[in-house]
Amino acid sequence: MATTSNEQAAGQHYLVCGIQDCQKNGQFYCNDCHQPMCEQCKEEHRKSPNNKNHDLVLYRQRKHRLSIEKCKLHPMKNVDIFCKECKTLLCLKCFIMKEHKGHEIDYLEDIYAEKYALWQGEFSKIQKYFLPTSEGLKTDIEEDVSEIKNIMENIRTSMKAEAESLKNLVDEVTSEKIEHTHTMEKSLLKMLKSQETTYDNYITYLEEMSDKFQEYLSTTNQKLLSSDILKIQSVPETSKPVPPVFTLGQFNRDDVAKLLGRLNIPNTEPEKRKIQPMEAVSTPMKFTEKQMEQSKEKSDMKQTLSLSSSVTKVREYSVPGVSSAHHVLVDISCRLWVSDWEGNLVQTDLQGKQLQKIQTSGGSDGYHTPTQGGGLIYTDKIKKVIYRITQDRRITEFIKTGDWKPVSVHSSRINGDILVGMREAKVTRYNKAGKEIQNIQRDNQEQELYKYPHYITENINGDICTSDYNKRAVVVVNKSGQHRFFYTGQGSEFCPWGICTDVLGHILVCDSVSDTVHLLDQDGGFLSFILSEQQGIEFPRGVCVDDENNLYVGQHDTNTVTVYKYLQ
Repeated sequence: MATTSNEQAAGQHYLVCGIQDCQKNGQFYCNDCHQPMCEQCKEEHRKSPNNKNHDLVLYRQRKHRLSIEKCKLHPMKNVDIFCKECKTLLCLKCFIMKEHKGHEIDYLEDIYAEKYALWQGEFSKIQKYFLPTSEGLKTDIEEDVSEIKNIMENIRTSMKAEAESLKNLVDEVTSEKIEHTHTMEKSLLKMLKSQETTYDNYITYLEEMSDKFQEYLSTTNQKLLSSDILKIQSVPETSKPVPPVFTLGQFNRDDVAKLLGRLNIPNTEPEKRKIQPMEAVSTPMKFTEKQMEQSKEKSDMKQTLSLSSSVTKVREYSVPGVSSAHHVLVDISCRLWVSDWEGNLVQTDLQGKQLQKIQTSGGSDGYHTPTQGGGLIYTDKIKKVIYRITQDRRITEFIKTGDWKPVSVHSSRINGDILVGMREAKVTRYNKAGKEIQNIQRDNQEQELYKYPHYITENINGDICTSDYNKRAVVVVNKSGQHRFFYTGQGSEFCPWGICTDVLGHILVCDSVSDTVHLLDQDGGFLSFILSEQQGIEFPRGVCVDDENNLYVGQHDTNTVTVYKYLQ
């Protein structure tokens, strides 16, 4: 459709009045004259007797002008009437002809305006609903593609680790069996050696007997007759050894496949993607429904939550199998993972029942973290390896850190990345598949950021927050690794331990000098000593916040984990 000069003007800062020499904003429209007008010109136009019946409306409510079409029967007249009964277009002269007498008619301009409004509505639906909804679903599919790739890569990694474990086990069993063959061979050879000695002795005996016979045979007949006949001992009996027989293992390809696990698609009905109903659309959508719901939940939570005027103790847990609670975390199943300085790592339910216990080489560091998939990963700084524990409690090697000793680890809730604090000293980011993607060591002035980052976490804005034991500071960098700030406490001495963040972006960190928990804002500003001896805390070491905004605190020299409410 061609664009009129007035419609082109609408793309400017404002629509210009169509009355001669008037340059004001043409916010009104005369549907009879088909001209935009400013408010003053509209009033002047209305005052004229010739225009008293003209339809003056806001510009956006205007009727769009019909394109000029000449009547085929009366070429000097324009077609502007539609006969409903004959279904034909007419000019005024056609309409007064007898064949259309009494017929019901519509003015084309009214029909056009109605159709235009209808098509405009449909066009609006495309722009405000169908396109954004489809784009949102496409984005959802792209996210699923990425997720499927990550899942399959993780499966492949697990398969390789499983195969490597089986190879190691096969090598170990084979070595044992080969060693057993050496033992059996040694025993059989010893028996044969004994038999060989027996025949050596017998041969010596026969040689001696042969000499005697020769002696007797060389004497006189009288002496030979008077001597007794020498009796020869019988040949010693020995047994042939029974060699072992090797029976081939009774296994086939399927048996090996079973040992290495199975890969299949769960027999569940695929979940249909949610399509937001059109009635709920009032503004163009820019996010998928899932993203909008998550954003709304977080926004609502931030609007309703605030720091409480007091901290309230909610409950306590005694964790069996640990002597202290230096690192405390809650996984997606609402189960506790607690470790002590002796390397005991214990999982319990919320009734305090021990579910599993692992002996590690870890100590007073934040060396374990739950993952998005419901498992757990932990570091071994001696072997320089990060291990993964699946939900079915299998332990596999996940990441080798080369020459670096991993002392702390955190699994991102934002994207599933693995953040690792290394001794001598850096922070490394791995993706969910264990691929190294970022190293953070120095600031913009090439100064070292870390010395011993023994606890690590991530804030809601992607900031990486570490407790550095040797630097005596909380070190915070943004997600790109750019240094943001150091926090060095509120007194002459500060020694940070466990660290975590909450839904409002607060940073909570334990201080072993003042035996308090410090509460900081997102930019490192000190807000308060949120926990101290007044709340029954003596030696705080480990902290975490669960999805219901409960604060868990573990202490040195006791296996008790205490839970507090500090947001309302």
